[in-house]
Amino acid sequence: MGYKVAVVGATGNVGREMLSILEERQFPVDEVHAIASRKSMGVEVSFGDRTLKCQDLEQFDFSRADFCLMSAGSAVSKDWSPRIGATGCIVIDNSSCWRYEPDVPLVVPEVNAHVLADYMARPNRRNIIANPNCSTAQLVVVLKPLHDVARIRRVVVATYQSVSGAGKEGLDELWNQTKGIFVTDQPTPRKFTKQIAFNVIPHIDVFMDSGDTKEEWKMVAETKKIVDPKIRLTATCVRVPVFVGHSEAVNIEFETPISADEARDILREAPGCMVIDKRENGGYITPVECVGDFATFISRIREDATVENGLNLWVVSDNLRKGAALNAVQIAESLINRGLIKKAA
Repeated sequence: MGYKVAVVGATGNVGREMLSILEERQFPVDEVHAIASRKSMGVEVSFGDRTLKCQDLEQFDFSRADFCLMSAGSAVSKDWSPRIGATGCIVIDNSSCWRYEPDVPLVVPEVNAHVLADYMARPNRRNIIANPNCSTAQLVVVLKPLHDVARIRRVVVATYQSVSGAGKEGLDELWNQTKGIFVTDQPTPRKFTKQIAFNVIPHIDVFMDSGDTKEEWKMVAETKKIVDPKIRLTATCVRVPVFVGHSEAVNIEFETPISADEARDILREAPGCMVIDKRENGGYITPVECVGDFATFISRIREDATVENGLNLWVVSDNLRKGAALNAVQIAESLINRGLIKKAA
């Protein structure tokens, strides 16, 4: 007998990806419910070879579900996640709403699934588990196995983030601007602050008083919470004209020596990681090649001679998968595999 899963935000990019991944990974489900706002009630979405009609969020009885995979934005999550959790249903939230709450675990299963046991043992838990930011998720999968061996002192990361991280509006804007340029239409920014077609924008999310954007702050705060609060990290987050797939150029300074060969061997054995690193034309992964894959890919592993115990890496992952939908499903799988959840009646 399987589990009952509700996907909230089922009509969005990540919600649809969640449904796809539940099917691909043969998640043990008896029932899957596609949930959306009232205006999307009755809209059809795919789950494997089945078609699901979206149900109204305000009318659905979440006490019937074991898991709620929430991908409807922070405002909806802030309102609904506590109410859903109070029914006994475990909410795995993809928004930024709960990530920085001290009593809500922020989980990447390959890195810190162990925190789930303590959380589920709490009598007063909220039944909310947070998914990290997409750019953080792929980074910490790579940092953790290296940190375990050589202890990371400092990380400098520049991201190259696809427009799908900004939702359907971001995808549409890149597509429309690209087409328009070829017929001499003037690109008009709407979702982004500047033209995104054939351009890069060093600005994701709002600016903070420090001069960092909130996206950059998220990477710092989340890496500390997930991996180690002692790690110092600085980030520059950039939107690039790529439809799907986030890339990161990562410079790491370690406390103890670690060679590129050692790092390569460690990452080859690390869960969720795939090393593609040949020092030849095409011997690396680009975003186009990672789309639809579960892995986080690492290429261009090399030593940095400008700092003591330094390495450079190139990290690529499908942001709609490991950065969002896949990680949420993996959290649910971790709860099941550890025997931490009882099925709803």
